[in-house]
Amino acid sequence: MPLPREIDLLGIYMPTVTLLFLVTLAIGWGIDRVIAWFGLYTYAWHPILLRVSLFTCFYGVVALYFYQ
Repeated sequence: MPLPREIDLLGIYMPTVTLLFLVTLAIGWGIDRVIAWFGLYTYAWHPILLRVSLFTCFYGVVALYFYQ
């Protein structure tokens, strides 16, 4: 089911990508907490860069899934 291109949020039209961003942010935060709890960031060369890269990958996957 394709998403509409714009969503009406309190009278403001926002792109659907914003909603996908917020959903991905919540999922990414949960996965980040799991990775941190297991201590896997100690094996990363640059943990912040890894976090941003994982978020970018998740966001791309979610956006491509909904906007095929």
